[in-house]
Amino acid sequence: MASDFSRTLALLRREKRISQRTAAGDLQVSQALLSHYENGLREPGLSFVVRAADYYGVSCDYLLGRSMSRDGGTTLTPAPEEDGQSGAAVNKKLVADAASVLLDAAAKSGSQQLVDELTAYLSIAEYKLFRYLYAADKSNPLEAFRTDEDRFDALCDARMKLTELRIRCAANGGGILGLKQESVELPDLSLAALPEDYPGRAESLLHVLQSVSDSIEEFDQTTQKKK
Repeated sequence: MASDFSRTLALLRREKRISQRTAAGDLQVSQALLSHYENGLREPGLSFVVRAADYYGVSCDYLLGRSMSRDGGTTLTPAPEEDGQSGAAVNKKLVADAASVLLDAAAKSGSQQLVDELTAYLSIAEYKLFRYLYAADKSNPLEAFRTDEDRFDALCDARMKLTELRIRCAANGGGILGLKQESVELPDLSLAALPEDYPGRAESLLHVLQSVSDSIEEFDQTTQKKK
């Protein structure tokens, strides 16, 4: 809990643009103790967590790093008996909504080349996934595709890495990697603004972000050392 809580606690104070001294006074702790909390040197008691969550207008789950949604939503998976949605249907909604938010944000930036690069990246990922499923059925002729089975995934990986660079370049106005230079103004993608700007769909994106964040932590030795 320590690393998530300390990082989020410090971030919320900076977002509110108040000094550590002011926040400490409002939260009824010494500045030294608040500094220890924000730097992960000490863990708070439950009463402070609740007080801080109320003070910054977020849920305790968000403050503790259990959810990337500030209202504390941790899952969008409903019980099948409640509304009949299967796990596949829910996952489809999560992925579709998340992709929709990203493409909408790119479109709002005014950069068609950013939209094109995001679309290309998602298309390559879908191509790879289809090839994997297609090949699993041994009755399907592999000759249906121009690129051989033993090379397509590595070639897709290479293309995706180049597209990742082009996405980062396009998001910053282009000018290199074959992209024209232009003025790009991305919309507010802060975790606070997303639910307001993309009601409903933002929850899906936040769920995806939280799920991937949890899954990659086990490979991140830096994160592990902080805990």
